[in-house]
Amino acid sequence: MTGRVVSINISNGGVPKRPVERADVCPLGIVGDVQRNLKYHGGPDRALCLYSMERIVALRAEGHPIAAGTTGENVTVHGLDWNEMAPGLRLRLGDVGVELTGYAGPCKKIERSFLDQNSSRIDHRLHPGWSRVYCRILTPGALRRGDPVSIQSASS
Repeated sequence: MTGRVVSINISNGGVPKRPVERADVCPLGIVGDVQRNLKYHGGPDRALCLYSMERIVALRAEGHPIAAGTTGENVTVHGLDWNEMAPGLRLRLGDVGVELTGYAGPCKKIERSFLDQNSSRIDHRLHPGWSRVYCRILTPGALRRGDPVSIQSASS
């Protein structure tokens, strides 16, 4: 299954993250993207946060005011079966290789993206398959909007 990068999102800390056309990805994430609370965000095992454009579209259909980057994801992708996204899965995002490390729990900072400010709609424990996912960088490189995204394998 092959998808594509539809948005690369960065900020000086906080949300929403704003789209850029290209970014350099290093072992700690996107160069120029800042996380304010390193207890919960960033670091080698949470270097990137990914989310599905299909999930965003479905959430908008439910009435949520969500858009690419408003929940803090660095990379918004289209065309992957989001139900398959689980820790250990390896993906190729253009030149960048990543391994999924866990699910990104919702927090107060992203509440404006949801009806009644209830971000639990994307809590993996309550709604499996609807969470954003964190990943570590296996192969740093350049990332561009429109780059292909493919599932490589599950780690052993």
